Amino acid sequence: MRQAKSLRKKSEKKAGGQPGHPGSSLPWSSTPDEIIEQRVERCEVCQHDLQGVAACGGERRQVVDVPAPRLVVREYRAEQKQCPHCQHITRAAFPAGVQAPLQYGANVGATAVYLVEQQLLPLARACEVMSDLLGVQMSEGTVGDLIARCARQLAPVEQQIKGALTTAEVIHQDETGLYVGGKRHWMHVTCTPTLTHYQVDQSRGQAALEAIGILPQFSGISIHDGWASYFLYDCQHAACLVHLLRELVFLAEEQGAVWAADLKELLLEMKHATDQAREQGKPRLDPLEVADWKARFLELLDEADRLHPHALAPPGTRGRCKQSPARNLLDRLRKHQQAVLLFLEDLRVDFDNNLAERDLRMVKVQQKVSGCFRSVAGAEAFARIRGYVSTLRKQGVPLLSALQATLGGHPVLPSL
Repeated sequence: MRQAKSLRKKSEKKAGGQPGHPGSSLPWSSTPDEIIEQRVERCEVCQHDLQGVAACGGERRQVVDVPAPRLVVREYRAEQKQCPHCQHITRAAFPAGVQAPLQYGANVGATAVYLVEQQLLPLARACEVMSDLLGVQMSEGTVGDLIARCARQLAPVEQQIKGALTTAEVIHQDETGLYVGGKRHWMHVTCTPTLTHYQVDQSRGQAALEAIGILPQFSGISIHDGWASYFLYDCQHAACLVHLLRELVFLAEEQGAVWAADLKELLLEMKHATDQAREQGKPRLDPLEVADWKARFLELLDEADRLHPHALAPPGTRGRCKQSPARNLLDRLRKHQQAVLLFLEDLRVDFDNNLAERDLRMVKVQQKVSGCFRSVAGAEAFARIRGYVSTLRKQGVPLLSALQATLGGHPVLPSL
């Protein structure tokens, strides 16, 4: 199996915080909650009594801590009154969300959901944290019920996020495998810098994209890897060039293909040019500059075509003839040339698909920490809640308070 080549280079930065980093030191409080005076009672040299001597100076130090947890039990008592005129008994209504004779409040429930969905703890460890830190004895089944309840409340919000992604100018898409009930499934992500949507499906291809429903209605630019199913839709497509660079590194270093090394350097020069243009606030590159870049790109493809002609099947054989990795790559570059070079023509298009890959990375962490999902319902609840908290996190919204509001029946709506 071919080993992937890393594109990372050793950083020239020193370890630790970099110049200009804002830091996160503790702020000094001008209104401390408690002041404890440390008195001088005797001279530390001659032991003379100093209790009656006025202080000539002092020094302050502050310790920032949290109070020991203490559960608060809030009891609601609903009156019942009988009308003296018609004898009807009227009962006072309990507040919204107070439904059972005995239940956990939104703060406790949101903390449990946060530990599982944002911090990716398994149910058992989330219960352990709740017990150790908050003194809350909660079962795994209760945490599962809270997650299911949170997911139900977020169903309308998920549809709003999908609608916003459908009308976005540029989206990023990717997918990764995961196991549900021991069977192979796929987690699909569609995202922008401010929105995230996940969906679990048994299919990796078009059936899943149709079920998700974003790409069939999308008319902007979709950035993705070379997975063929994405190209079945009529929106504009932009290829992730990092995937291409990895293949070029393999051909250059393992097979000695000079053209591959030259093409890699050319793509990196293009990237540098587009990065500079963005920094300078330019809306686009000069058309003549773009034409020159494209000409150089095609020259390298022509050179590679001469070195790697199509393999011909022996006379009398049927079917397609197996091609070399270099030939397959060249055919894809010709077929999807517009998607490969779209980042040159439109500065809204990123050189890579890192945005989607970062959103999927946490799904892989969840799988490593917690293992596979036991049921499709659990995987779907995770996808919906995770998409919601990822969206809020991108927009700088406090997650815990948002989950509290969600369990209370009033989810915090993200900016769309």
